[in-house]
Amino acid sequence: MKDSRNQLPALLPRKAQYLKNDIRLPGQHVQVPVQFPKDFFFVILEKGSLSAMRFLTAVNMKHPEMLEEVPRELWMRVWSWDEDITEPQSILAAAEKVGMSTEQAQGLLEKIVTPKVKNKLKEDTEAAGKYRAFGLPVTVVHLDGQTHMLFGSDQMELLTHLLGEKWMGPVPAAINPKL
Repeated sequence: MKDSRNQLPALLPRKAQYLKNDIRLPGQHVQVPVQFPKDFFFVILEKGSLSAMRFLTAVNMKHPEMLEEVPRELWMRVWSWDEDITEPQSILAAAEKVGMSTEQAQGLLEKIVTPKVKNKLKEDTEAAGKYRAFGLPVTVVHLDGQTHMLFGSDQMELLTHLLGEKWMGPVPAAINPKL
């Protein structure tokens, strides 16, 4: 956000009002309960997510097989249950809920203050900037000598098109009960 000089949509009054009214509809579509944190500006703007991002960087470095489940659980804690993901106990609880041992999670949490983890997060952030990213989520696809950057969680249908796959929707079993 900083690199692109982008503003959070919630800082723009019309977009903020739109988001408050609209956020539940995509949640219903993907069958995930979504709600704004009660104190959105404090949680998102003041507290931020730096410790969680560093933790996820450490997860990726040491346990990449957990890099789908841990961020999903952290996301749910903020956007479904209005829980704090800046507190160490919350990060540990999220990691343990998806199957990481207490020792593994604690070890990774201790690494978030190390230069190795901090530098890796900076490198990853700079790499996103090179693709002209301006927010999250971003998916970068390298295909047939071309690079495609897709912004937003609503781009999965376009992603499957690029990959030559069939789009089954966010909840495939709802479309085809045999799945």
